[in-house]
Amino acid sequence: MSEVKVAVLGGSGAGKSECIYTKHLCLDGRQIHLEIYDPCSQPQQGKLSLTDELHWADGFIIVYDISDRASFAFAKALLYRIRESHIGVCKKMVESSIFLVGNKQDLCHMREVGWDEGQKLAIDNKCQFCELSAAEHYQEVVAMFTKVLRSITASFKVKEKRRPSGSKSMAKLINNVFGKRRKSV
Repeated sequence: MSEVKVAVLGGSGAGKSECIYTKHLCLDGRQIHLEIYDPCSQPQQGKLSLTDELHWADGFIIVYDISDRASFAFAKALLYRIRESHIGVCKKMVESSIFLVGNKQDLCHMREVGWDEGQKLAIDNKCQFCELSAAEHYQEVVAMFTKVLRSITASFKVKEKRRPSGSKSMAKLINNVFGKRRKSV
């Protein structure tokens, strides 16, 4: 059974406490134990440390409210912080999946952030993008989570098919050059 951990971050939530949701499911014939971390999306005085989330999560869903420009700015800062960590210390981020989600599409008449702005931010940060209405269309949320899980599990498959570590590769190279065969490495 694969374990997948997703952090849902953003500035458009209504709660004040963090939650971890767990679910066992089958996706494409593969058993998955899913954990979703939701800090209830409250930007806390611009707090962007994210240290625990960066090390814990296999993927991120960054959510903003299309009718709130400040939540979009917060999402942009979150993406920047995640990418900054990816380039720096946290090598796990190289293969993590990041999705940018514009929520509250049902409030188009109050829109402050255009679809094209969200799309551009996603392209600039090499992440996937969608807009949806969590309040009116739960199927869109299910479809988005399914895409996230497929993206993460696909990166797990890539990890499993990696080349052997440097010492094994070097031993094979030396054996090939000198014509010796070793039974174990």
